[in-house]
Amino acid sequence: MRDKGEFHPSIPCVSVYVNIWRWPRCVMVSVCDEELLGKVLREGDLVFEVNEKFYKGSRMTVEEALVHLRNCNIANLVGEKIVEAAIKEKIVHPEAVIRIAGVPHAQIVRM
Repeated sequence: MRDKGEFHPSIPCVSVYVNIWRWPRCVMVSVCDEELLGKVLREGDLVFEVNEKFYKGSRMTVEEALVHLRNCNIANLVGEKIVEAAIKEKIVHPEAVIRIAGVPHAQIVRM
């Protein structure tokens, strides 16, 4: 049985939503852990909405989402599963992660 937040690349699971936008010179990807979709994270004056219009694309495994993250120019990630996996795969630096109401969030911009 998997612990919450553990990444097991050999065990496929539907656990994240991935939305992809493509333009001629840019690909943007947003990924959120499945259970966060539609939630609002609040910490002090900060309000972060895991908006369905922005994050709800295809449901897929964390491993499949990582493929898209490796090939995009801009990314927005929220949730323990996807952020932890992106750190393990060296897509996101651990110091680039912030926490909002205890939930990890990271952004990627590649020029």
